[in-house]
This record gives sequence, structure tokens and C-alpha cells, in this order.
Amino acid sequence: MSGDRAHWDEVYRNRPIQGASWYRPHLDVSLALLRQAGLDTAARVIDIGAGASTLVDDLLGLGLRDLTVLDLSDTALAASRERLGPHAASVRWLAADVLQTEFPPAAFDLWHDRAVLHFLATLEDAARYVAQAARAVRPGGHAVIGGFAPEGPPRCSGLPVTRRSAAELAALFAPAFRLLDQRSEQHLTPAGTTQAFTYVLLARA
Repeated sequence: MSGDRAHWDEVYRNRPIQGASWYRPHLDVSLALLRQAGLDTAARVIDIGAGASTLVDDLLGLGLRDLTVLDLSDTALAASRERLGPHAASVRWLAADVLQTEFPPAAFDLWHDRAVLHFLATLEDAARYVAQAARAVRPGGHAVIGGFAPEGPPRCSGLPVTRRSAAELAALFAPAFRLLDQRSEQHLTPAGTTQAFTYVLLARA
């Protein structure tokens, strides 16, 4: 994914955040699944491919104290830091490729990803992603994964995506994780079109 860093920096430099197709004021489905997983103020949470998402704002608002935000684009992270102002100092910011990052073992209770995994086009990269999550999430922890459903669009921001059902996501993450719940979402983009998303809540074995 490191080859896409320039692409995403360009996307975030040249497009208002509120006009991006993936923008939502609040990630309601993600928040619901994180709460279902047992989200509390002591939870160690990482948001993978956060971009300039407002999830970190909402988690800080809930009183969480151990938040890590990772994205390939430092331009996107800079937008979030600017938005948060002094509260940004409470967050660990990583401008990094999730496939190349050396996560400490069992470092997180909750792993969240809305729309990074679906950009991984090869089975090798998808397997590497799962191995990274399995290493980073403690036994008994959880992952919330969201991405385009089978009926969703085949591309996003000029790049191809891999669309997956809940069953396909569960199979990809097994046996390190098991499926606990699934959700569907018809995301209304700022342009007024809809995109079909699938979310899964997974438990680390």
C-alpha cells in the first residue's frame, strides 16, 4: 500500500473532507458495533485507515484515553489533528502502511477498519492484513471491519476494491477471529448516491 501514499495525499489535499464519497458526520454502525464489543474508557483502540474520519472525535468524547489512529496519508491525519486542536495530543498518530507496521503483540482491545481492507486486491495482502490484526489484538479482543458489500461499487477514489459479504469476511479472518455479528449499511454519499457496506464484529480467539 505504500505506493498509494502519494495518491491518498493528493486526494486529501484536493478534496474537501465533507465532500468525499466516504464521509459521514458520525460512523454510527462502527460505534454501535464497538459498543457491542464492550467499548469502555479503558479500552485500547486502533482505527486503521482513519483518514480524516470523526470516529476519533467521538471516542474522545466518550472518554477513551488510549487511542491510536493509523493512516497511510499524513495529510489526512494532519486534517484530523487540526480539527481536534489541543485534544489531538491525547491520540497516538501513525502515518504508516498497516501491512508494514510492526505492532506489539496483543497491544489493542479493539481494532477498527472502515474501508481499508477492501483496497487490498491480492490474497497475499489480505492474508497479511489478517495476520497483522491477529498479532495486534489481544485474545478475547475484537475487530470491527467495514467495507463494500458484494452489491457495492467496484471502485473508490479511482482505485479498485474487493467487495465481500459478511460470510466472506468471516472466512478470511478465521481461525484467528470468529464472527459475532454483522450489519449492512446503505451509505448515502455527499453527492446523493448510495453505497452498500458490510460490517462484521469479530472476536479474537
